[in-house]
Amino acid sequence: MELQLKNRQDLKARALLLGDRLDLKLFKIADCLATTPLTLQVDADGGIAVLFRYGVIVLFGVNSAAEARFVESLKPLLTNPYPVPEIEELEIHSGGIGVQSGAVSLDNISLENLQVIADALSKNLVLTLYEKKVAGEFDKIEPLAQELATHGKVSAGSKNLLSKIGSMLLIEHRMVGRAEIGDKPETLWNFPHLEGLYASLEDEFELKERQSALDRKLGLISDTAQTLSDVWDNRQLHKLEWYVIGLIVFEIFISLLELSDKFFR
Repeated sequence: MELQLKNRQDLKARALLLGDRLDLKLFKIADCLATTPLTLQVDADGGIAVLFRYGVIVLFGVNSAAEARFVESLKPLLTNPYPVPEIEELEIHSGGIGVQSGAVSLDNISLENLQVIADALSKNLVLTLYEKKVAGEFDKIEPLAQELATHGKVSAGSKNLLSKIGSMLLIEHRMVGRAEIGDKPETLWNFPHLEGLYASLEDEFELKERQSALDRKLGLISDTAQTLSDVWDNRQLHKLEWYVIGLIVFEIFISLLELSDKFFR
């Protein structure tokens, strides 16, 4: 199937993060423009979509009506669809080479060029979502750390703190295992001359810097939650020890009463 968009001078890329996961197994290879990443033509005007299993689709030259129909068709394939998707747009111009201020200039509009752009846009969306989630966790866990520093105790339960640790591990898993944010797109294996385009997009969206910052925040939140959980567990253990001591003292007291009762008979 030939790429019709190559004759366009200007093009809009529109990326949507729709859910946690997108099942791509049901698409037939014969209906695809490419499979790594999966690329489909979605309307009669030649608009295409690049789909990623971590829940992102990137549309090129697709009008709003065709976009709505295509997104609706994907709903059965989504795991945990988001009520409001994350969205990122990018202008693409034919003529010249470069990336600046939310626009990309290409010497020609080709399928492999669009796939590289789609990869960078999708990773940018994933980072945006997780940055928001991690910022929210920071806001929740800071008062607990402050409570520990001020009063030397933690009021939150161990289960709640472990849940936060689990949430951070899940974000790390999705970033590394699904989105593979630190990896270069597979398209570059076959088209190494596009390394410069991807590097420019990587710089434009600050993918490496944001991932490093996010990794540090995830580690800090996990370590803090683990420390607070250990403090809570130790506190509960001390309580249990006092309960055991109390039971031993009670048993000794009962035994003494029984002995004294026998002695005075």
